[in-house]
Amino acid sequence: MSDKVQIVSPIDDSVVAQRPVARDSEIEDAIATARGSQRAWARVSVGERARICLAMLDSMLAMQEDLTVELARMMGRPVRYGGEMGGFAERTRHMAAIAREALAPLTIEDTDQSRRLIAREPLGVVLVIAPWNYPYLTAVNTIVPALIAGNAVILKAASQTLLTGERFQRAFEEAGMQESVFEHLVMSHAQTEKLIASRAVDHVTFTGSVAGGRAIERAAAGSFIGVGLELGGK
Repeated sequence: MSDKVQIVSPIDDSVVAQRPVARDSEIEDAIATARGSQRAWARVSVGERARICLAMLDSMLAMQEDLTVELARMMGRPVRYGGEMGGFAERTRHMAAIAREALAPLTIEDTDQSRRLIAREPLGVVLVIAPWNYPYLTAVNTIVPALIAGNAVILKAASQTLLTGERFQRAFEEAGMQESVFEHLVMSHAQTEKLIASRAVDHVTFTGSVAGGRAIERAAAGSFIGVGLELGGK
């Protein structure tokens, strides 16, 4: 396994960036820290969690010009087709707007003798594995609802668009997110599968290939953690 990930631009084969792969001990420490931070985050009100996600959006939009050019260099999509942040903003705002209603307890029965309800409780630590083709739009679909629901999030960005993870990290820091509630990690495929198999996280969401989905399904087998797969192909 290489100890570095190199982003090579499909435009001219230049090296856009190079980042070290996290050591196994660093991954373990990040998960343990996220789990501790999640407990405090879950005690924050839904409204405040939504507010921080909206502040993250403001930070992202302030970076929009730079990140659109950066994304073009990483994955080759012309800047004129870089309208991804419009959908990013729309979805973030919508999820923040419906958060209180979506996360409210669901009353099943309420009588003089008893009350039965379904309470919406956070799962814990959610691993989000994002693809390269729409790395902001697809990632926000799971990052924002997971955070507003009171979970901590670990993001593994695709190696070709690795810098998107750093953009998310910066935006959440500027938004005032509690430390370690959101973290992005640079991990190999083998490390990711090992992390899932170890049951160190409580839920996994993946957008990508059928082959990648199968690998995650195998890694999660027998762990009883939830897995959400949005796979390409037919």
